[in-house]
Amino acid sequence: MPPDMQLPQKVSHMPYRNRVTPAGEIVVTSARGLFMGNRGVLHNGQGEIVRTHQGVRWIVCLLDFKDRRRQVMTPGRYTELFFLDEATALAAGHRPCKECRPADFQRFATLWRAVNGGAAKAGDMDAQLHQERTATQKTRYPSAGSLPNGTCVQSKEGEALLVWRANLWLWTPAGYTERFPLTLPGPFTLLTPPSTLRVLAGGYSPVVHPTGQ
Repeated sequence: MPPDMQLPQKVSHMPYRNRVTPAGEIVVTSARGLFMGNRGVLHNGQGEIVRTHQGVRWIVCLLDFKDRRRQVMTPGRYTELFFLDEATALAAGHRPCKECRPADFQRFATLWRAVNGGAAKAGDMDAQLHQERTATQKTRYPSAGSLPNGTCVQSKEGEALLVWRANLWLWTPAGYTERFPLTLPGPFTLLTPPSTLRVLAGGYSPVVHPTGQ
């Protein structure tokens, strides 16, 4: 999907509320992302977000697939959500789409089966991730040094940070703006679901925005 599809045709000066943070929140921003995805129909006829999800199937998709074109926020159609990068989408509780990203889905599912057990079918993973997304207790770490590449955490100040290539990167909707050493004092709250964390530790390497390279 072309990046300009993120903007409504009727009020082009106003971006939609359709961008997802590593904490899974849906926010308004004019910044563009590398991936899209969905959680079902979240908007009303006026293009306003009225729920956080519909069902447990949360996926992350390619922006462009088979030349398909969609009008963003079409009434009754799934809500197009956008992510800075795949690491952000995984932290928010999404998993690779089986249709537009079959190779990534299979790689993710194979590692899931190895580290989490079970059949690793799409529905099984969705159900497990939903339990973890809605858990009231979140894991806290005194430091981020032991976490695998691609993990997102929240600092005690409430900032989202990405563990990537021996550094912590400060997340913003437009990209990663600051780099800190992994020895940065915690505690840190885990944003990435525990099952996905184990997949990352097992070797899954998500796509990360160029600002974090």
